[in-house]
Amino acid sequence: MELFDSLKQKINGQNKTIVFPEGADVRVLGAASRLAADGLIKAVVLGKQSEIQNTAINNAIDLEPLTILDPSTIPADQHKEMLDALVDRRKGKNTPEQAAKMLEDPNYIGTMMVYMGQADGMVSGAIHATGDTVRPALQIIKTKPGVKRISGAFIMQKGAERYVFADCAINIELDAPGMAEVAIESAHTAKVFDIDPKVALLSFSTKGSAKGDMVTKVQEATKIAHETAPDLAVDGELQFDASFVPSVAAQKAPDSKVAGHANVFVFPELQSGNIGYKIAQRFGGFEAIGPILQGLNKPVSDLSRGCNEEDVYKVAIITAAQSLD
Repeated sequence: MELFDSLKQKINGQNKTIVFPEGADVRVLGAASRLAADGLIKAVVLGKQSEIQNTAINNAIDLEPLTILDPSTIPADQHKEMLDALVDRRKGKNTPEQAAKMLEDPNYIGTMMVYMGQADGMVSGAIHATGDTVRPALQIIKTKPGVKRISGAFIMQKGAERYVFADCAINIELDAPGMAEVAIESAHTAKVFDIDPKVALLSFSTKGSAKGDMVTKVQEATKIAHETAPDLAVDGELQFDASFVPSVAAQKAPDSKVAGHANVFVFPELQSGNIGYKIAQRFGGFEAIGPILQGLNKPVSDLSRGCNEEDVYKVAIITAAQSLD
């Protein structure tokens, strides 16, 4: 089944609520309207009522399926409830005055809605930088128990082929525990997309064919991943060809249950991950879907500022699917 057909089936009828802090943006508003009209999610868009209405009128967007929340008109009792919850969550790191200032930012309002259970996930980033989307999520929603960092995965798709690449977006450097953690979280992401994860921890070495600190790190990461998730099919250190090509795997890693069959690829640091997914995208003709943020307690998705309406539509579907986990 085509990827998004499968995800739509998963979320259809689940009544998941996704909040869009950038409601006056034509791409966001158009996607939110379509998603709600298609019955896939309940869409809440944040923004000034007049700006949202103008965008809708000028672009023939139907507002009927949407819930519009103008931050300036939130009732005083609801604003106080959100403010108190934010101050409590920040545990003395922000005064009530500082928290009130934070809640002037729609990304903080959207994040608090997710934290307080008023929404199942948030999609932002069409007009905000990554930090503006991720920072509130880390401060308020925070990472899952036992997870120390978030990471960014891409689903690489072409025809029937579907793979996960990570971390390609967030962590400039990963130590061995970090790489192991990204491997485990990437396996969880794979399952959301109906991929039975076979995880390769990548290196320029296969099973000791080269030496050095960079190789040792990947070896240690593999050991940690085995200890932390013993039921997960994960192996390293593997060169990409050994992880992907059966004939190469037979020569370089004949005893591996992953080599030659990997579908989740974990890169040793951001530079190689970012380069790797873009090579696959531009040379290999793969569609790169993401980045998908991994490791948060509840799903928050960061759009590219160069996104189009279809990108917003798809990312919201992914976010709703993540909330089913």
